[in-house]
Amino acid sequence: MSKRTKKVGVTGKYGTRYGASLRKQVKKMEITQHAKYTCTFCGKNTVRRHSTGIWNCKSCKRTMAGGAYVVAYVPALHSRASRLLGDPAAALAGMA
Repeated sequence: MSKRTKKVGVTGKYGTRYGASLRKQVKKMEITQHAKYTCTFCGKNTVRRHSTGIWNCKSCKRTMAGGAYVVAYVPALHSRASRLLGDPAAALAGMA
């Protein structure tokens, strides 16, 4: 059996096309979107991406909305937390 890729990983399918920097960016996105995530309902590591922003739990059969490449998009978590805590600066920013 031949040796596998050393650096390129999932972006080996693109060969030498598109440039190294773009392939590195795509590699980061593809790794996160193909990974399994923990379900917030049942707690098992079975959430997979169905399509853009749609995530399915294989265990409890729940479908949830999330980010395009990650289940919980970090800026969305920060804005949700600031709304729940009643941060006045965030409330003013949301009104603008």
